Amino acid sequence: MLDFETTGLSPAQGARITEVAALRIVDGRVVERFVSLINCDVEVPYEITALTGITQDMVDSAPPVERVLPELLRFIGSDALAAHNASFDAKFLTAEAERLDLQAGYSELVCSLLLSRRLLPGLSSYRLSSLADSLGIRFSGHAHRAEADAEVSAELLLHLSERLLGHHKCARVDPTLLAAINRLPAAKVPVFLQQQAA
Repeated sequence: MLDFETTGLSPAQGARITEVAALRIVDGRVVERFVSLINCDVEVPYEITALTGITQDMVDSAPPVERVLPELLRFIGSDALAAHNASFDAKFLTAEAERLDLQAGYSELVCSLLLSRRLLPGLSSYRLSSLADSLGIRFSGHAHRAEADAEVSAELLLHLSERLLGHHKCARVDPTLLAAINRLPAAKVPVFLQQQAA
């Protein structure tokens, strides 16, 4: 499970990463974590500091992206990568990797936001904080900090996996199944899940 804090919404518009958390999940448990502030040599906008609590001084004294990103890519390896609103995190990962002439090697991209929309239809909001509230998942740290958001996203993904096993009677849940659900239009998900039932 990956979460980035950034200076803006799009790397194409010059936004860069300020913090990363990556949590390795095995058999329903977080077994390893990679967490770091990142210095991309950019200015942190006031509104980002107000939202995240990440200050210019914190970023200026953080390890440089040239050191953190290769370590992050090694940590991810060829595992499946998950995130809440995964396209956001994936585009920042790709942009920063390309800057350093590196490449991400993850096998699948799983989005807990898309999964939530397909498996928990009818909610008024699919923002991470709203989903956490409705499912009784508590933030152990500051929301809008990478590690706290990654932990809640991991809990959400595990909740959705349990729903697939229990409510939808899937024989097993793995990244390939989750990515397949992500790619389907919402209307086709019920039939697909009936086919996956044990």
